[in-house]
Amino acid sequence: MPPARILFYVATFGALALVARSLLIGPVPAWITLSMLVAYTAIVFAGVLFLRLRMFVDAVCQGPDDARGVALTFDDGPSPEHTPKVLDLLDRANVKATFFVIGKKAEAHPELVREIVARGHALGSHGHAHPRAFAMLGTSAVRADIERSLVVLEKITGRRTTLFRPPIGHTNPRIAKVVDELGLTVVGWSVRALDGLATADPAKVAARVARGLEDGAIVLLHDAAERETHTPASLGALPRILEAMRARNLDGVVVTDFVESSRAEEAA
Repeated sequence: MPPARILFYVATFGALALVARSLLIGPVPAWITLSMLVAYTAIVFAGVLFLRLRMFVDAVCQGPDDARGVALTFDDGPSPEHTPKVLDLLDRANVKATFFVIGKKAEAHPELVREIVARGHALGSHGHAHPRAFAMLGTSAVRADIERSLVVLEKITGRRTTLFRPPIGHTNPRIAKVVDELGLTVVGWSVRALDGLATADPAKVAARVARGLEDGAIVLLHDAAERETHTPASLGALPRILEAMRARNLDGVVVTDFVESSRAEEAA
């Protein structure tokens, strides 16, 4: 069990114990109650905001110990302007990647989704509408959004994906419940490029990613801007990232390879 999840359980038990003590014995000093509330809120917010903590949901954030290769992942596509350029760069480097696509964009550009699959890349869901307040949605709304994206992708490709990356990377117990019921594998990252920002500099993005390139790394990049308002810095950074991988003899693999290896390791 991830340490952050243990911390959450311990904090929850402590909060309940404090309530029980107040009811059975008497109110505790206000400063203790306030301190507990602030600490508990901070813990919960950290779990929501930082997927890598795996506080609420099991997630594959890097490959197993014996993993080989780097898993480049791309969010927020497909984009008719940018995704084809990313695909061409990957082809020239003979690198496979994983694309977490937004359902409504896939619905608008099904030919790009089919092209991603035809070129040997893996496909995952990034939700349908990509609401920035995804973690604020109720359980039924979370389920509806994810299921709609899965239906769209299955209709386009003929296959149901089992990979899911939450919009913005936020999670909570409701999201965890839905992905578990849908049999999805949540995929996080170990290296965040920060390339999706409009002000991101391709050279700095490439340098940031290069520092984390190693066997088992999962790299978060973008093949499209969320709202198609700018060109992601990944377009300028990707050639340098691919060259760094080549120089270190690191193959580009799909996330599915890491997921299957992790399951085999757990089964053993």
